[in-house]
Amino acid sequence: MICVGAQSNVLSENSGEVYDKERDMFYRIGRFLGKGGFARCYEVTAKSRGAKPIAAKVVSRESITKKSARIKMIQEIRIHKRMKHENVVKMLDHFTDEHNVYVLLELCESQSLMELHKRRQIVTEEEARYFMGQIIDGLQYVHECHIIHRDLKLGNLFLTADMVVKIGDFGLATSVNEKGELKKGLCGTPNYTAPEMLGKKGHSYEVDIWAVGCIIYTLLIGKPPFETQTLQETYDRIKKNQYIVPARLPRYTAALIESLLHANPAKRPTIPQIRAADFFKNGYYPTALPQSCLTTAPKFDFVRRQSFLPSLPQANVRVPRPLESQPEKMILNGGDQNMNHIVKIDNGDNYLKDLLRMINNCLLSYREAQPATEDLLDPAMPIFWISKWVDFSDKFGLGYMLNDDRTGALFKDETKLMANAAGEQIQYVDYQGVEQFYVAQNVPELLKKKVTLLKYFRTFMTANLRNAGANTVVRAGDELERLPVVRIWRRMKQAIAFHLSNGTLQTNFFEDHEKFILCPLMSAITCITKNGEMFTITTQKMAEHGFSRELFNRLQAIKSVIENMLSEEVEQPVAKERTLRPMTNLGARGRSASARGFHFNRA
Repeated sequence: MICVGAQSNVLSENSGEVYDKERDMFYRIGRFLGKGGFARCYEVTAKSRGAKPIAAKVVSRESITKKSARIKMIQEIRIHKRMKHENVVKMLDHFTDEHNVYVLLELCESQSLMELHKRRQIVTEEEARYFMGQIIDGLQYVHECHIIHRDLKLGNLFLTADMVVKIGDFGLATSVNEKGELKKGLCGTPNYTAPEMLGKKGHSYEVDIWAVGCIIYTLLIGKPPFETQTLQETYDRIKKNQYIVPARLPRYTAALIESLLHANPAKRPTIPQIRAADFFKNGYYPTALPQSCLTTAPKFDFVRRQSFLPSLPQANVRVPRPLESQPEKMILNGGDQNMNHIVKIDNGDNYLKDLLRMINNCLLSYREAQPATEDLLDPAMPIFWISKWVDFSDKFGLGYMLNDDRTGALFKDETKLMANAAGEQIQYVDYQGVEQFYVAQNVPELLKKKVTLLKYFRTFMTANLRNAGANTVVRAGDELERLPVVRIWRRMKQAIAFHLSNGTLQTNFFEDHEKFILCPLMSAITCITKNGEMFTITTQKMAEHGFSRELFNRLQAIKSVIENMLSEEVEQPVAKERTLRPMTNLGARGRSASARGFHFNRA
């Protein structure tokens, strides 16, 4: 039985755990995952042996005192409980206590397509094909259950660790009978609202098809098709069906978008018709994607080479494993002159100026405050950060490991090397930023010494960690991964800073072991404490609620690092360690940090 009602407005998750009395089960409250409407979402873990983290949607009972709100909550639970499909977020259970209603859900570790969109801006056509295929598979199931979702958008399309798309949040969903019932009313997110909703003459499943059109447009173009500065202008454009498909899109992609966004709902394609569209028949159609695509485009530029692929459409089913680039000299010496496999990943300042602008805005809008933690927390945590590093700059350069056990090196000759956690795939970036890929057994002779050094760095960094990396999971799609690499680093007396090719800047302070990770695309700042706890806040929330003097001082120090990186890039755009002028804003006395010799640190 589903029973909700008003009680206290005290959120019991603040105690660190919640209790399901009916099942006699305690759940530990973990990291904050996000919020929307009256709900907040947390990662939780049952206090039982072997329990895996799940998600809990928490709704204060005080927020649903009205009968209409309680009915809506009950309907959401009833609808979601029925959903059993690979591409729909699974509802595991629900319970209430004196404070809240708790809906337990499958955990989607890779956040949602909204966070991917913010980091990437646009995705490749191959990725859009992959995401679209899973979205319509899930949506077909939802519609077969006689449910209209009515709030399909990037933020409600969640991603697992294996990059499987899951439709979630059935808060606005409604059930319909089998006789062509039309629903009334306006609901959903303005940028994804179908014109028949605005006309208030009734709507049905076609509003979800319209939303799918808005989703693919946003993924490929970078913004929703009808987005404007004002709500009224957005609605006017929707009513007039006024949007632009850029000429750069292939005709088959434009045709699919135009059909999905047809003003007449009766003329929009059915899901089987969408699946049969030329969009899914032309070009490569991956069966899996690497998790690295959350921040960096996969290496489809290699897949597009016809020498890798047999004739389509069979070729768009899967990519051969392992995938490696042809060495450039093979092309220059008679290889296929049409192969465009060279990608330059180190373009311009890689968001350094955006980072500086972000910090300056924070410092200019600063007002000292100690806001409640829950007012600042944001789910926009980084995907990759540096967990360990080793300084061999006197002889070789910098070695480091990412948080997922991938190993990288930035050598003294300004070249970069990265190996996946299993050590099977090698990513090489030369001093000009040109990128190539190899499998470990087939690296060219010129790279063998560097690969050996990379293995040595990894062995050294994991020497004190029991079974480190021994249980690394190699996932489908990993052969397509393109990872961010350290492009610049700075070693100072009180801190060390790393700038990655995806724009992220990480600064580790030696004295208190705190790490600050800044992402210009998410406008977010993440702090990792010495105990390994991670907190992420956005600059928008900092401006709204204020922040501490301690954080202000840290940002001033990080600003100095960025300014130094930018000034030296103008003088000589290289990617290796240089001596910094003395910096006074990095805090109190720190460890000695001579750039010569050897230093090892677990970040």
